[in-house]
Amino acid sequence: MDSTEKKHAAYSRKDTAKVNISDKEWEKVLPKDVYYIARQKGTERPWTSPYEALTDKGTYYCAVCGNALFKSDTKFESGCGWPSFYDPISKGSIIYTPDNSHGMSRTEVQCGRCKSHLGHVFNDGPPPTGLRYCINGVVLDFEKAKEAEKKYNEKPQ
Repeated sequence: MDSTEKKHAAYSRKDTAKVNISDKEWEKVLPKDVYYIARQKGTERPWTSPYEALTDKGTYYCAVCGNALFKSDTKFESGCGWPSFYDPISKGSIIYTPDNSHGMSRTEVQCGRCKSHLGHVFNDGPPPTGLRYCINGVVLDFEKAKEAEKKYNEKPQ
């Protein structure tokens, strides 16, 4: 699940410049499931993401462009069936847009770098923010914290 390889020319975990690529171009470089969620605002089935139950320490990135989105220490078990976080990694990592689809009034969250659909944010999360970022796991990449992994592997067995 540690996905660190470069997927296409716009994917970078270091570059923070905005990515402006047409949906037609995204369709050529993204896997079908990622394209459907990220660019067509789809939703994965609940409890299908391996990230839902992941407790490893590290950072969650946008699977489309590599933008850092959430630290694992802000992840919590919400019971909703999707990976949930209470705070993004930075103010600019997420874009908030109104979503009035499906007869509901919600706030959509998009990647701050490539504007891919990530999920929604709700006002029923834990302290300190009271927010629950409900994120489709298919649009996330995860990288384990190197120091934590190193310390774990150095423990006497």
